[in-house]
Amino acid sequence: MSLTVYLAGEIHSDWRDDVERAADGLGLRFTAPVTDHAASDDCGVAILGAEEDKFWHDRKGALLNAIRTRTALEEADVVVVRFGEKYKQWNAAFDAGYAAALGRPLITLHPPEHDHALKEVDAAANAVARTPEEVARILRYVVDGRLP
Repeated sequence: MSLTVYLAGEIHSDWRDDVERAADGLGLRFTAPVTDHAASDDCGVAILGAEEDKFWHDRKGALLNAIRTRTALEEADVVVVRFGEKYKQWNAAFDAGYAAALGRPLITLHPPEHDHALKEVDAAANAVARTPEEVARILRYVVDGRLP
């Protein structure tokens, strides 16, 4: 089985690399948002011109990033959404909701201290993982149908 897995959410750590390493050999295709925070924030004005108002600066970037994000979510067979420890990840929550609305299988990845805050998001997920390695084990089971 060949799957496309969209790795959404937190961009301040290397969790995506950890998932990809742990899932090596499964033939999975991984996609992700732009993880260069500055590029993601400034893409709109860098491409379409400066804005005096920060709202419109951010809006231009958000609209360009949405092209990639929506396309990747719609093309994904499975969506993994990581909620990190440090920042409020509104984008991650939006991606999880969008994936659920599309009917995409959803795996959330977050520490136990976020359980209460993410209870509705987790209720829409097929699995809640605590580590990138757990995510990879889930994907391995889905692809191979075997337990580790």
